[in-house]
Amino acid sequence: MGVRLADDPSPMLRVEAARAEVQEPLDRQLSPLGLRAIAALNPTHGERILDVGCGAGQTILQLAEIVGPTGHVAGVDISSGFLAIASRRSASLSNVEFIEADAQTHAFPPRSYNAIYSRFGVMAFADPTAAFRNLRGALTPGGRLAFVCWRSLDENELDSLPLRAAGLEHLVDKTPFSFDKPAAIHRVLAAAGFQDVDVSPHDQPVICGDLDATLSVILSVGALGAVLRQTPALRPEVEPAVRRALRSRDGPGGVTLGAATWIVRAVS
Repeated sequence: MGVRLADDPSPMLRVEAARAEVQEPLDRQLSPLGLRAIAALNPTHGERILDVGCGAGQTILQLAEIVGPTGHVAGVDISSGFLAIASRRSASLSNVEFIEADAQTHAFPPRSYNAIYSRFGVMAFADPTAAFRNLRGALTPGGRLAFVCWRSLDENELDSLPLRAAGLEHLVDKTPFSFDKPAAIHRVLAAAGFQDVDVSPHDQPVICGDLDATLSVILSVGALGAVLRQTPALRPEVEPAVRRALRSRDGPGGVTLGAATWIVRAVS
């Protein structure tokens, strides 16, 4: 979400509207994955951190709590709608700011951040090497980078199960899974000037709520949600099959689905 996807604003507006409707359960689903990357970043009190593709701001709140009032967290995102939500959520905090911009090309102040973080916000860059080179310029010498990104679609039950149930695998946008190969991540970050690159697999079951809440999230965002935003007439046709598939993963705590990610770390 840190890069503009199209000149036509309507796709972004649809994403913003869909995500706003399921913000609470989606935060519950993604938070443990993002926290794993925050642990890899190991932010400390007083640091300045840039959150790339900060979206609606859950990670901003988590980072701001860690760095404390003497630290600073800047969130950059291309979506004004997401940033409006993030601003409202963090209105009581004095140590955060938001930048509406494309992180690939935005002129960040040189050497101004101790660390850069992202939760699923770096996979859609048009030129990943140029984007990470630009971001590296915003880091202090020896500054740290950590992010979480998806592994392959096939490894991610979170997306693959509902897509198979709907029979729409052939329509999926693979952009969110563009960093599925660790060799490609190493190559991009090395070309951008980063050192000590580490790409580690992280598998985790995630829950966003009961069957109805999970169905709402799946049909609104993620791989299947993206297909249905483009072809909304398909939603009533596929919803019963997706509900049946999710019911097979339902339990006392809610619907549990497997998420497969990479936790990436590097040093400038």
